Amino acid sequence: MDSVWDVDIQRISSCSKSYDTDSVAIESPLSINLEFKGEIFSVGILMRTPGNDRELVIGFLYGEGIIENYENVEDIDIDDNCCHVKITADSNFDPVEHVRKTSVSSACGICGRDSISNLLRPQGVKIPTGRTYALHNIIKSVDVLRSSQDVFSLTGGSHAASMMDPSGRMVLIAEDVGRHNAVDKLIGKCLSSGIKNPGDNFIVVSGRASFELVLKSVRFGFPMLVAVGAPSSLAVDMATEHGMTLVGFVKEEKISVYSFPGRVQTI
Repeated sequence: MDSVWDVDIQRISSCSKSYDTDSVAIESPLSINLEFKGEIFSVGILMRTPGNDRELVIGFLYGEGIIENYENVEDIDIDDNCCHVKITADSNFDPVEHVRKTSVSSACGICGRDSISNLLRPQGVKIPTGRTYALHNIIKSVDVLRSSQDVFSLTGGSHAASMMDPSGRMVLIAEDVGRHNAVDKLIGKCLSSGIKNPGDNFIVVSGRASFELVLKSVRFGFPMLVAVGAPSSLAVDMATEHGMTLVGFVKEEKISVYSFPGRVQTI
């Protein structure tokens, strides 16, 4: 598997030492150069797990507001750890807004930005209303996600994001060492597959619900984000402001709902 690296280790306990081989998730840089109206711009370096790089870049550009759809991408050329993307002249690229000052680590999705003012007002797909989701299907979706994390099962060191249908069945999944990268890969997979909005499908993430994950999910139009762990205060604020149901701390029989609980059906 290209996303996993086997390394020789020594296991040490209070009474013994032994040699073994362990699998770790690969983390490596991906430099993104953007061609827009005949000029080349460096929009940042993503620290990611190799695999689905094309989808990662598409999802990243969409989440940044640089592109509105897959049709804005004219060409993508990826060579090892370098990516060259040509976008259409009617794309929303603004060098002042979108060129990063530093690399983007696998733990930070907005590193290098001079301002987050525009991030707090995401433009994207309108979140649908009226759909409800059965509690048992929400709980089931987390179990489905966990059983489908191939990289995590080998390494214990990756995150996952999945799009689920209302019955809790998986539609698409993506994994990466970074939470926000996993979401970018998932949204990039959707756009590349012709899925321009999630409809009634919802997103499930393997870790906590940070502001960045809610931001990306709101922009794509997910009506509900389900997280295994806790949300942050800004994540709750953004979900509440934009009409998204935010779920955290999913257990065997209960969940915590931080915004728009009316979408959760208990009977």
